[in-house]
Amino acid sequence: MKAKKYDIAIAGAGIGGLVAALSLIKKGYSVLILEQAKQLGEVGAGLQLSPNANRVLFNLGLGKALETVASVPTGKAIRLWKNGKQWPLFDLGQDAVARFGFPYYTVHRADLHRLLVEKVRSLDPEAICLDSKVTSFEEDSSQITIVLENGRRVAADLLLGADGVHSSIRSQLTGPDDPRFSGLIAWRGVIPATRLPKALRQPVPTNWVGPGAHAIHYPLRRGELINFVGIVERSDWQVESWNEIGTIDECMNDFKGWNENIATMISNLDRPYKWALMLRDPLENWTSQRVALLGDACHPTLPMLASGAAMAIEDGYVLARCLDELDSPLEQKLKAYQSLRKQRTDRIVTGSAENAKRFHNPLLADDDYAERYISNEWSEDKIIERYSWIFEYDVDKLALNPA
Repeated sequence: MKAKKYDIAIAGAGIGGLVAALSLIKKGYSVLILEQAKQLGEVGAGLQLSPNANRVLFNLGLGKALETVASVPTGKAIRLWKNGKQWPLFDLGQDAVARFGFPYYTVHRADLHRLLVEKVRSLDPEAICLDSKVTSFEEDSSQITIVLENGRRVAADLLLGADGVHSSIRSQLTGPDDPRFSGLIAWRGVIPATRLPKALRQPVPTNWVGPGAHAIHYPLRRGELINFVGIVERSDWQVESWNEIGTIDECMNDFKGWNENIATMISNLDRPYKWALMLRDPLENWTSQRVALLGDACHPTLPMLASGAAMAIEDGYVLARCLDELDSPLEQKLKAYQSLRKQRTDRIVTGSAENAKRFHNPLLADDDYAERYISNEWSEDKIIERYSWIFEYDVDKLALNPA
């Protein structure tokens, strides 16, 4: 029996929502994306697209476009916070393609977002509805009615909550949010590459680890920009927002005593944004009869496995497959999607938290111990154990079974 082509509303035109929309539109579904912003603009900084994420994006027809905006790393490296000693971790160039089928990219979030918006609008110019913040919904056995902040009501067969870490859809579905402060704040920003010495412009995502903090940097936009993220243990800032701007001096103070290369990058940041990293327990359920969550709305994670965007991308694609390929009632299709995704996303959440402790080990203050620690914790077998299961995930080979 041919699956019904539902009318689907999506709350949020972020990366996860746009991937879900694109996946569904390409399968013939009617999609309306309800986005709270009055206009779509350049937001965010850098992100890493591992082969599992690029598999989805290439399948959706974005491969050639991504090649024009991405940077292609040749490898990953880890460095000690003070003396700068470096260890290569693994190859991310042709080796990634050979092993996992798709490349590893570093991109500016705004570039990926723009490509997704353009692709969605090329297929349906009216799919994205701006100034449309979802505040609540009412569902029954026949339809769902979405209530917007501006008073408008939208009827649909299905609502996808892709409205991020502060999701109003999640709040109504599962109850009030109860985040806990992780004890970490993050700095982020981009640096014009011409401001930095050649050694800091290499196409090698590099993670500096030290007692109580770590930093990572990698190129964006074909090497025109360098993305910088610094994460430090602090308890005096607990605002979970990507739009709060700090000061260069404050960021420098958080990395006082670190290698001069870190100071060079911080001093050249265009704008140093800061945000508190919060912890949330994995949800036991993120679907109902006509609602499903995806991305940060249901499994927000610390950034220490560089997989938050990848999980949202996978979610959108897998959800579209479940809706289109399963011959079962809508609610069971949504449960099947959750069942397919929950174990993997829970593992990302817990693995990221474990990496935070690994990156910030207080014993890294001792140079002799630090070198032994890095050689052990980032040995080849542990790297394979930590990352291969992420990269080799194939959204097209998942066996879809009714829940």
